[in-house]
Amino acid sequence: MLVLTRKTGEGIVIGDDITVKIIESKGGNIRLGIDAPKNKKIYRQEVYDRISQENVEATQWNSIDLDSISNSLKTRKK
Repeated sequence: MLVLTRKTGEGIVIGDDITVKIIESKGGNIRLGIDAPKNKKIYRQEVYDRISQENVEATQWNSIDLDSISNSLKTRKK
């Protein structure tokens, strides 16, 4: 991980199309300004982590008793 020190008003450039600027530093909080193309998705870390977790959960198969479902469908057809 690259660690940089920046003052308010200073920034960094990532690649050719992303600029991150320190807008304000107050009370242990830092406000960042991010200038990036609209096709780049930008998330706060905690939001990204939650999205990733929900995606993993959505792909997991719940253990379903397929025989039970099959029997239920057979009973319904009668």
